[in-house]
Amino acid sequence: MVKSIHQRLTSQVTLDARMRTDILRLAGEYPADVVLTLLRCAPTCDRAAAMMWRVIGLSGPTVEKVLPILLCVMEDWPLHSMCTSDGDNEDVFALSATLVIWVMVQVPECQKAMILYSSCLFVALLFHVVITTQQMPPEEVDNFWRACREEHRFASKANRFAVQTMKSLLFRLQCDNVVMAMERKRGWDTLLCADTQHYAVGLLAREMRHVLIPLCSRIALHLLRLLSTQESRWDLPALAFLVEVLECLDLTQYGLSVLKILRRHLESRCTCRDRRRLVLRGLVVLSKDPWMARKMCGLSQSLLELLGDADGEVVDMTLRVFTNVLQKKDILISSTTAPKLAEALLELFGNDNGHVQLLSMRLFCKVMELVVDEGKNSLKRIVNKSLLPLLIYCHYENWQLEKASRETLFRAAKFLKRTDLEKLLKKEQPLKLAKCLLAEDRSRAAEHLRQALPYLRSLQEPLRAAAVRFMAPQVQMQDAKPSCSNLEN
Repeated sequence: MVKSIHQRLTSQVTLDARMRTDILRLAGEYPADVVLTLLRCAPTCDRAAAMMWRVIGLSGPTVEKVLPILLCVMEDWPLHSMCTSDGDNEDVFALSATLVIWVMVQVPECQKAMILYSSCLFVALLFHVVITTQQMPPEEVDNFWRACREEHRFASKANRFAVQTMKSLLFRLQCDNVVMAMERKRGWDTLLCADTQHYAVGLLAREMRHVLIPLCSRIALHLLRLLSTQESRWDLPALAFLVEVLECLDLTQYGLSVLKILRRHLESRCTCRDRRRLVLRGLVVLSKDPWMARKMCGLSQSLLELLGDADGEVVDMTLRVFTNVLQKKDILISSTTAPKLAEALLELFGNDNGHVQLLSMRLFCKVMELVVDEGKNSLKRIVNKSLLPLLIYCHYENWQLEKASRETLFRAAKFLKRTDLEKLLKKEQPLKLAKCLLAEDRSRAAEHLRQALPYLRSLQEPLRAAAVRFMAPQVQMQDAKPSCSNLEN
């Protein structure tokens, strides 16, 4: 019957009432058969097929039955295979279903059904945008799309058409401002470039999050299910969207699933820089939740390795994750993790990024505070190594870093039970502190001097001067350069 109606419509201009009734009855009772048969009869959605799809779009209840079948076809890239009741198992092009969505979304009466399936439709369209941008289409798909362009006079590639359909869906959902914001920020063009696609997906997620929190939550759940499979073919853009809308999810219910996905990507050896950044952004969000923070303790070894990464943004976010986790109550640092973490943080005291320096010092204080009793002895050696760098950074021109250095140095003296250093710090006598360090253990004087040498090449004059003062404690205040006089006060 479907084939017969389609054949008759190829020579008719309009549908009569009988045909409308038959189409709606058939689609309502046998949605899978109608969808697959019509896609096989007219894969390029010719004029006759478009008329039939629009009739289906006029009935909300019928659209609700038809959309799941279309989504099933769209998600099975590039070809979908399913038998109809007459035994026909001819493959159907996934893009053919996208073409039908483009036709139906323009029918006002189908708005309710589009809203009902909006999250699944959005994800399916996003998948088509990504996959048609990143992969060369098989020859048969390329030939099919060429026929679609001739049929509808499309002047675009398949990925541009998928973007246009996504825009139409957002317009139907009354999200004009999201579409316009992406236009202003050239987000749609960025979405069509394989190298920058995940950035555009993140931008789209942020724009949608401002006005569509319920929809973003449903999209996130759909992406969560897709990313839970090891075979996700477009995990980077999907991860980009998920990370941006994590705060829309109920983490008590879905947090562990998210953490499992992020952990898999974090521990993967083939993780690229962009993927690593996305994973860490997600972990920063999760670590803000007290319950999730406790579940993240098992990531410490993987995170420790990232503190030596050459990417400053990766290091910064890793420090934020550690900081968030250690701010929660009842979380202590094991005797094996504490010295490794402290050693890595000590290396970051001299980082070029001031924020990284600040976070590393604050986290160093947390390590001394939260290490289990069994780990305190092994930590003392590293804390001792931190005294000289912290003493020199007390002369930093940046007042925040200067303050953080003083606080960390005071905590270190307290941890080592060096009451002599604590007293000198309270009196703010840096020169006596330097002499005290040297006098405390003459055998370590050479090590201290080696530690001080790199600071002679510092771009900050006060740090260079502080290093000189430490290396030549016998120099008197009156011999100092005027620009260094403040260091002796």
